[in-house]
Amino acid sequence: MKEENPRRVGIMGGTFDPIHYGHLVAAEAARAAFGLSEVLFVPNRLPPHKKDYPVSDPKHRYLMTVLATITNPFFEVSRIELDREGYSYTIDTLRALSAQFGPAVELYFISGADAIAEILTWKDVDELLGLCYFIAVTRPGYKLSVKLGHLQQKYSHKVFTVEVPALAISSTDIRKRVMEGTPLKYLLPEAVENYIIKNKLYR
Repeated sequence: MKEENPRRVGIMGGTFDPIHYGHLVAAEAARAAFGLSEVLFVPNRLPPHKKDYPVSDPKHRYLMTVLATITNPFFEVSRIELDREGYSYTIDTLRALSAQFGPAVELYFISGADAIAEILTWKDVDELLGLCYFIAVTRPGYKLSVKLGHLQQKYSHKVFTVEVPALAISSTDIRKRVMEGTPLKYLLPEAVENYIIKNKLYR
């Protein structure tokens, strides 16, 4: 009897401060390229790589992520990191999700190429590489770092890349635009833009 293909679930971690079309297009591109049954967006509670950087209240970032993803039936939002105390380490999240989904489900962690290139510095990296596959999303024409190139050579069966045009959009630029009063149209979903205005975020 022919075995069915394993169910594949994408994990899109991030601060999402705010979430924008770059995140959404990247998630959808990865879903299509790797046949993911769904993509789980996981907002960080306390990102360890941004210890000295002020991050918006988790409540706002969670609600903006829900508003941004609600129209896509393949997207879900998880509170797994928001409800856990302390810093949000990827290994803790993947351990929990691996236990939740079971061995029959393959996990694919989706993040920017720059972040994936630093994976060897992440907590419990050997276990991390055993728990999931990694999809590094890049802009067309982006020169992949030497680090990512070495990582792909060493873990060619675990680390993949996908080109995403909309990655030129950044949360940093959006926050700056809000402070300067520059238009946000077509950078993020209208519902998220309205939420930012209503709650006076990034002022």
